[in-house]
Amino acid sequence: MSGIKATGEKKLMLFSGRAFPELAKEVADCLGIEPTPTRLQDFANGEIFVRFEESVRGSDAFVIQSHTRPLNKWIMEQLIMVDALKRASAKRITVVIPFFGYARQDKKHRGREPITARLMADMFRTAGADRLMCVDLHTAQIQGFFDGPVDHLFALPILAEYVKSKLNMDEVTVVAPDAGRVRTAERWTDTLGTPLAIIHKRRDPDVANEVKVFEVVGKVRGRTCVLIDDMIDTGGTIIKAADALFEQGAAKVIVAATHGVLSGPAVDRLKNSRISEVVITNTLPIPGEQRFDKLTVLSIAPLIARAISEVFSDGSVTSLFEGHS
Repeated sequence: MSGIKATGEKKLMLFSGRAFPELAKEVADCLGIEPTPTRLQDFANGEIFVRFEESVRGSDAFVIQSHTRPLNKWIMEQLIMVDALKRASAKRITVVIPFFGYARQDKKHRGREPITARLMADMFRTAGADRLMCVDLHTAQIQGFFDGPVDHLFALPILAEYVKSKLNMDEVTVVAPDAGRVRTAERWTDTLGTPLAIIHKRRDPDVANEVKVFEVVGKVRGRTCVLIDDMIDTGGTIIKAADALFEQGAAKVIVAATHGVLSGPAVDRLKNSRISEVVITNTLPIPGEQRFDKLTVLSIAPLIARAISEVFSDGSVTSLFEGHS
């Protein structure tokens, strides 16, 4: 992929918002290019201004932004960047969102609630996006919210390869933290060749981020449990799930998740828990104060770069995950 710039008439250009420029630079390095110089600034009242310092006419533009804190600001900045590219005659605009904000609001649980994940997809389409590229969406149905191609990338190969290198697979059980993660956990068991356990949990509908009851289904006694999830937010659910596994006789618990949201008490909870290791990717920035001894952060940049390369050359993004679907 080194030195990808143009194929025939096409020109690949990578644009980074201000949320996580280090990841964009890492992706650019994998592609052998530089992020396009962009002027991004806030006016006194908080409005965002964008101007690209080079011509983007006719380019195959990729706009990368992780929806980290302050979430709404970085979403708005990415939307404005897409609008600016559209008005400057970019040929095709792919919005690269390693972590897709509002993905958990993908359906109505009760009356009078929004489906904000759909609104997000609509806003990017309206702004001028031709294509979306995301990593481990909270639910696969979000792909159908966008009226255009969606490249859904999976961190499983990266996470599973690391787990494989650290553990004896004969002693491992992969654990889904809830019924919604069973399909993902099955992909893990297919990749690692290990048994599967499921934690059945019941939430309190009136309290956000709160789970009431945990029941373990499957053999975990004496086993090393790899507890998988798409994200770790406050850490409460994952800690309670780990405690349930230890109560059922698990010898060791390792957590593997794609997105390290790590809100509020998450770091202290994980640091002080009986979990041996927490493995995540850098779809979101993990500042120094959120890093701790048990935390391992793997880079998602090579995967995003390969996907960008496939899209640019009209190749197959799906081929990156053959054997992991």
